[in-house]
Amino acid sequence: MDLETLLFSQGFGSRRQCRGIIAEGRVRVGDDVCTDPRADVPIATSPDFDVDGRRWTYREKAYIALNKPAGYECSRDPQHHLSVFHLLPPQLVERGVQPVGRLDQDTTGLLLFSDDGAFVHAFTSPKRKVPKVYLATVRHPIDDAQLASLREGVLLHGESKPTAALAAHRRDERLLELTVLEGKYHQVKRMVAAAGNRVEQLHRERMGGYALPASLEEGEWRWLDADDLAALRAKDESNA
Repeated sequence: MDLETLLFSQGFGSRRQCRGIIAEGRVRVGDDVCTDPRADVPIATSPDFDVDGRRWTYREKAYIALNKPAGYECSRDPQHHLSVFHLLPPQLVERGVQPVGRLDQDTTGLLLFSDDGAFVHAFTSPKRKVPKVYLATVRHPIDDAQLASLREGVLLHGESKPTAALAAHRRDERLLELTVLEGKYHQVKRMVAAAGNRVEQLHRERMGGYALPASLEEGEWRWLDADDLAALRAKDESNA
């Protein structure tokens, strides 16, 4: 793979921007600074390269975490708001990354993307039962009866069986931490309503054992490394 294509495929900017990065001598392959955008990079045997003194590893598959702001739809064809794909570099969108599950347009927080179909399926399949931790700011003070109802199970409109939270805790008078295993339509909002309250703001904080990094600002994205993926696949010990 030539160096320009390598940088482009890894999200360093447009092809023109990647050529500029290379021409400025900001890329090192092995021990040498490389200023030729057409230079061949042996990604099969030596996938590491440096940009601005930082080491990167070529990623054949994309695994990305985004801190989703409010006002974005998880669709390539949004109906009323901007698409979350506007927050990603075009080259990653062209790779065919898909959101791993969805968040409502007014819900913020952790949203994963990947072009690995098996990964997307594994983390969206109901059989996988990946715990997801949400923080819900609610209209009325949270009482013990509401917490008990959420833990024991509430009956959602149109369903015949109760839906229970894996965990429900009060972080503040009106701040609820809720852990769910499923991903039904508006599930957290419907569960809180069935328990006798109303969600005013909703934020996803964690999936599996991977928490949204505090350093990742709203609208920003980052690659997931091997440790991140291992944490994501790990059981969330706080809910064990």
